[in-house]
Amino acid sequence: MSTNSEKFFGSTRLKEQIEALVGELKNAQKSLDKVKSANDPEPYKTYLNHLQTIRGRNLYYPYLGSGMGNGPYVELNDGSVKLDLINGIGIQLFGHGHPELIRAAIRGSLQDVVMQGNLQPNQEYGELLDILIEAAGKKSRLKKGWIGTCGTIVNENALKIARQKNSPARKIIAMENCFAGRSTLMAEITDNAEYRVGLPRYNEVLYLPFFDKKDPQSIQKTVSILQKHIGENPGNIACFVFELLQGEGGFNLAPPEYFKALLDICKMNKIALWADEIQTFSRTGELFAFETLGLGEYIDIVTLAKTAQCGAVLYTEEYNPKPGLIAGTFTASTVSMAVGIQTIKMLLGLDGQKPLVGPEGKIHQIHKKFVSMIEELKNGSCKKIIQEVGGLGLMVAMTPFEGNKEKVAKLLQVLYQNGLIAFTCGHGPYRVRFLLPLVLEDKHIEEAKLILEKSLIEVGEMK
Repeated sequence: MSTNSEKFFGSTRLKEQIEALVGELKNAQKSLDKVKSANDPEPYKTYLNHLQTIRGRNLYYPYLGSGMGNGPYVELNDGSVKLDLINGIGIQLFGHGHPELIRAAIRGSLQDVVMQGNLQPNQEYGELLDILIEAAGKKSRLKKGWIGTCGTIVNENALKIARQKNSPARKIIAMENCFAGRSTLMAEITDNAEYRVGLPRYNEVLYLPFFDKKDPQSIQKTVSILQKHIGENPGNIACFVFELLQGEGGFNLAPPEYFKALLDICKMNKIALWADEIQTFSRTGELFAFETLGLGEYIDIVTLAKTAQCGAVLYTEEYNPKPGLIAGTFTASTVSMAVGIQTIKMLLGLDGQKPLVGPEGKIHQIHKKFVSMIEELKNGSCKKIIQEVGGLGLMVAMTPFEGNKEKVAKLLQVLYQNGLIAFTCGHGPYRVRFLLPLVLEDKHIEEAKLILEKSLIEVGEMK
């Protein structure tokens, strides 16, 4: 061993101490195996009221985690336990307190710096880029990358890369109902007026309708609008940003031929093709959704975050930016990169276990079982309540109460009170979305079914 770091992290004593810590955690987690109500809710409510006062507005849910969880279960500071089927809007792919990720986090926390930077990165920086680029490059032309703290930051970097390469073109083509982030420019791209109240409009974004499965002419109509945008803005469109499965927009799906028709036209017009995989990364059955849909050959730029525990933008040789365009003091925390590396290793089977992605992977198994469970409710006790269920991989959504905004919002609160955490998506119809953890087992799905059934009926009986 040539460095003190190698000696320290390779020592038997350290490994034993880490295992002792993980063992203590496992013992503490044992009782977190089902939904339960609060022990003493009043002090908790008092503190939440204080938090909401200093925060300036209410929390969406009265949620404050205790720091303890076990798989799909999370403990709150009032002692209650919830079944978490939204995992921080997509961050905790392996649920709460996964021992392999805790081991990685402990090792990361023992490094000399908490936050790594672009000027002085540590070894995790290179290891994370290596594993991402090697995986992405198998079915695409993506060869290079840059790490950032979160999805919004890497989306900003992606746009700068596209605009620099295709300068002086500046405009952006995006999808209706898309979500790109909450910075000033990403809010401009995001197709939700509620997220930019009081903000100026810069008229940089041109929208296309997302695929409509009910319209047999959907592809032709969208192609026509794309051609119109290009014709009206000759040489002035820098990129086309698209989610391969819309997240906040409603978990909307489109077939590969829909995207290919649009991407072919953009390629011919030298418009950068930027796949926003901030939410779809690791969830659709393969590591990247562009692999799932067979679109890798088209992609010039891809952005990812959430389950990677930090963000990254990957790009082809042609889109490698000039020095100075993308940088920043922070890259990401050492712990987040260490956990991100371990997460990807587990997904790809690089940890010595069976891969979780691929046609026979666990992602597909969980999807099939969870969707089947909701279909049973839809065709049974909740026949007149649930209208639709769908999604891809670990991204599942259902439409209850004809997509009525107020009813769906009420359902989410009742679900939470009954012990299950989900969230909304879509803008008419409004839907309930689930981002399922990869640790979900049959018993968890059965518990979810009971809570869903009870809550749906309860809200359905309300006037």
